[in-house]
Amino acid sequence: MAETIQFNDFLKVEMRVGRVIEVIVPEWSEKLLQFKVDLGSEVGEKIILSGVKKWYSEADFLNKKFPFVVNLAERKMGPAVSQGMMMMVDNQEKPILIVLDDQAELGAVLC
Repeated sequence: MAETIQFNDFLKVEMRVGRVIEVIVPEWSEKLLQFKVDLGSEVGEKIILSGVKKWYSEADFLNKKFPFVVNLAERKMGPAVSQGMMMMVDNQEKPILIVLDDQAELGAVLC
């Protein structure tokens, strides 16, 4: 278990509902998929990279809604830059996708 944090520290993490509108399989990476994500009118679109290529295909993500952390500092991954993080369940076998119901509005805050 990670160290205990204060509630105010947790509030710094902004998680929102986003829809994957494009998936790119980068030729330069054996692990990464690159997603273009619509996070609603307030946040807009972001590019998110995730190391899930080994377990999932483009069809597992395209036009589906997932929870995203939208206020992480950008991170260079190969020649690309990730502007956030898709939330998943950490499992020893493989990461498990958290697919949100279509009723979840784009850009809605997760709490």
